Amino acid sequence: MGCGNKQGPISVGLPDKCCNATTGCDFDGTLRKVKAEPIYVQKVYDAALFNLQGIRTVTNQPFTPALGRGARIIRVLAIRCKKFFNPQNINDPANLVAIPETTLSGAEFVENECGKPVKVIGPDGLASERIIYADTQDCDELCKGTPIFGTQNIKITGNVIVEIDVVFTDDCEKECEVTLSANIPVATPENPLLLTNFFELCLPSVFDGAFLPRFAEFCNLDCEPRLATNSIMRDIIINPVTGAVKINLLIALCVTCEKKIVVPVQLCVLSTGFPVLSAEISPICSSFPTLFPKQIDEKKPRCCSAESLDEVEIE
Repeated sequence: MGCGNKQGPISVGLPDKCCNATTGCDFDGTLRKVKAEPIYVQKVYDAALFNLQGIRTVTNQPFTPALGRGARIIRVLAIRCKKFFNPQNINDPANLVAIPETTLSGAEFVENECGKPVKVIGPDGLASERIIYADTQDCDELCKGTPIFGTQNIKITGNVIVEIDVVFTDDCEKECEVTLSANIPVATPENPLLLTNFFELCLPSVFDGAFLPRFAEFCNLDCEPRLATNSIMRDIIINPVTGAVKINLLIALCVTCEKKIVVPVQLCVLSTGFPVLSAEISPICSSFPTLFPKQIDEKKPRCCSAESLDEVEIE
């Protein structure tokens, strides 16, 4: 594999690779436009954040492309890692995921008649929160929350994609740059990487409210790779005939998890109105329907005019 045909970047009028978001919200600073609006949301009563890490060693992992006969890597420029995700199948076992499993002491998850935990809709739009119950009467009398304790087991399964930028010499002793890549299994559902920790949360009263508290938990993870012994000679093996590359790696999995006790509440917030986006107008339709109904408020004038009211016959 030679690199004599390598060309520099060509300047063409292509759109930017990245973009800016549009919220549809605009405020000119006039306080007369600020008004009170009620919203029905979830309040965080207590929360705890955890940082955990696990390590996977990878031996003789094949990387592509092959470098050709007589290739020799002389320098590693950068090593990158990202999570693998298949957008065509959210349940693909190769998707890198961190699945928390939690057991409680001093409280219990509410179950239905079939013995399954009752789940409610969370901020993600999915049934991701579990209703929690404990006898909080003793602490209620002191106007305080009730402590509950839990054990968290996080199962990590799936693959990561590792890219390594290297400088190598080909059989003509010419230095070339190339990016080696590999889709590497970290753990399987049958043999997951397991991380464990313990936590304490504060539970509000289960009696002084129309709704029981909810328990929410979510995690995110990242990966950081490096050569197993930080040595090109020991960790990178190149077939002298085919140029196939195999590498020994050490992959650290960095996990952040948060546990929350949330309760439904109603809040009054200050608002400057509803977001308004500028739509792309079709040359065919002369008008388009609205996406949200107009706010009905006694303080606002009615939609119909006074003239139209006079025309209404009152029986």
